[in-house]
Amino acid sequence: MTTATLSRRTVRYSTLDEFLTDAEEIISRPHRTVGEWTTGQILEHLARTMNASIDGFGVKAPWLMRVTIGAYLKNSALIRPMKPGIKLPKKAARFIPAPDVNEEEALTACRRAVDRFDNEDPVAPHPMFGKMAREEWIQLHLRHSEMHMSFIVPE
Repeated sequence: MTTATLSRRTVRYSTLDEFLTDAEEIISRPHRTVGEWTTGQILEHLARTMNASIDGFGVKAPWLMRVTIGAYLKNSALIRPMKPGIKLPKKAARFIPAPDVNEEEALTACRRAVDRFDNEDPVAPHPMFGKMAREEWIQLHLRHSEMHMSFIVPE
């Protein structure tokens, strides 16, 4: 295990509002990240993926991966903690924020993304899991947020 993995905090959210509350609280006090991304990058990435569930991702895993691995992993991804370390393919580079993202601006982007998600239907297919119901999208965003937010720890 890496030092970052050992230093992460345990995070579990039941709602997107709980995620926002945690994000607001963590950046309101001294904190640090124990992974490769800054707090701003983490928040911006989460906002981008939430928006993509409405607007579309612009990428799709190969068909064989979607019908085999995707179908196999979907339920686990919705209920179990996500494991870090997944490298996004080059064609998904728009989901990797620049290193100098401002935390407050990224938090504002998260607030807007959650508001959009609350008021618009997530209709885009997931790149690996395909068409998903609203509740499935919520669970996936929660698990995704938990994994990334676990790398932001109070000092």
